[in-house]
Amino acid sequence: MTDFYLLISGIQSSNLSVTGPTYGLMGRLKRILLWVLGVYITIPFLVKLCPSIQAKLVFLNFVRLPYFIDLKRPQDHGLNHTYNFYLQPETGVNIGVWHTVPDQMWKEAQGKDREWYDSTFKSPYPVMLYLHGNAGTSLLGYHVVTFDYRGWGDSDGSPSESGMTSDALFLYQWLKERVGSKPLNVWGHSLGTGVATNLVRRLCDRGMPPNSLVLESPFTNIREEAKSHPFSMVYRYLPGFEWFFLDTISANDIRFASDENVDHISCPLLILHAEDDSVVPFHLGKKLYNIASQSKSLSGHKLQFIPFPVSLAYKHKFIYRSPELPHILRYSN
Repeated sequence: MTDFYLLISGIQSSNLSVTGPTYGLMGRLKRILLWVLGVYITIPFLVKLCPSIQAKLVFLNFVRLPYFIDLKRPQDHGLNHTYNFYLQPETGVNIGVWHTVPDQMWKEAQGKDREWYDSTFKSPYPVMLYLHGNAGTSLLGYHVVTFDYRGWGDSDGSPSESGMTSDALFLYQWLKERVGSKPLNVWGHSLGTGVATNLVRRLCDRGMPPNSLVLESPFTNIREEAKSHPFSMVYRYLPGFEWFFLDTISANDIRFASDENVDHISCPLLILHAEDDSVVPFHLGKKLYNIASQSKSLSGHKLQFIPFPVSLAYKHKFIYRSPELPHILRYSN
């Protein structure tokens, strides 16, 4: 009996030594899962109670990559044919602007000042106002003028849809005064496509449309883009998703309604979209094109949709690498 008791005691002791750590691990996993669930549930309420959080997620102007870039010195980053300067669209707001001259003038541009860059607007090359979404702004044969909206980069102020549109309108008018009757085009990428259609709608309503509008990786409106964005994937099927997240975007007066704007645009329109775009899904660009094709204001103007197949791997921001782009642009005007 004594031997049997010792055997049973040994087995029980052995079981305790195995089971103890197992239960401890399960307990830690349970606490981690509860913590993750708590965060998951808390975020929608935080966004709803503090709409400014949602605005920051839409604009992402606090994300600056590469982080240590000095925007005042584009030449330090291989852009020695680009000049940085500042304009003031309204009192107390300065916005940073970059002017890149056409490739035919790159060699001559070395070390030149702003006066020389301003004088180049008199050259025969067309001008593109680029409303940013990525860093690939060099277009061969074009003056490319881009800027940081208020609240972005080294520009003053805080971002808003109305402020971004006002900045774009100010810079367009500034350029128009300098280029005169020469072709002046507008190019928007990603979020910049919403700014671009806002701008061009205003210009067309005033009877002064640009020579053309190019939309790269566009969406229909910000609600549909937010619903399709990868960030929303974990909440897309949550009951109340629209109330928590999409209605909060509207509460911030953020619409970027390109699907409405195309009904007021009266100039050639070119839409570019990569089929493997995971940030702004391809179907949104195609949907915008289908809406634009029914627009009465665009009737009689050239309207094109150029898809880029998955095999090219252009994704969201590499369409500018396409060797066909110069030909596409020439044909679209």
